[in-house]
Amino acid sequence: SLIPVVMAGIIAVYGLVVSVLVSNDLSPTNPYSLFAGFIHLAAGLSTGFAGLAAGYAIGIVGDAAVRGYLYQPRLFVGMVLILIFAEVLGLYGLIVSLILNTKATSDC
Repeated sequence: SLIPVVMAGIIAVYGLVVSVLVSNDLSPTNPYSLFAGFIHLAAGLSTGFAGLAAGYAIGIVGDAAVRGYLYQPRLFVGMVLILIFAEVLGLYGLIVSLILNTKATSDC
């Protein structure tokens, strides 16, 4: 089953979204404060570590569920449900990064 592979690939998109948002705040003409730098670092780290945890969970669940699905096809729905719960870990990291990115201004 390719479902764990696809769900693990979605987590990389979360990191890409955060990197695009951070790079939009960078320009050679505008000043870049230390505060904004730390906020962007925290946004990247929150997405990265949440993606790491979600990827690990998806890998463990995907391995066990695909092996079990071979012998018991009824496990498919449970596998998808647990994979969705594991995917939400990465989504929480993205949400934290989006909230942090709204606080990064060069006013302070």
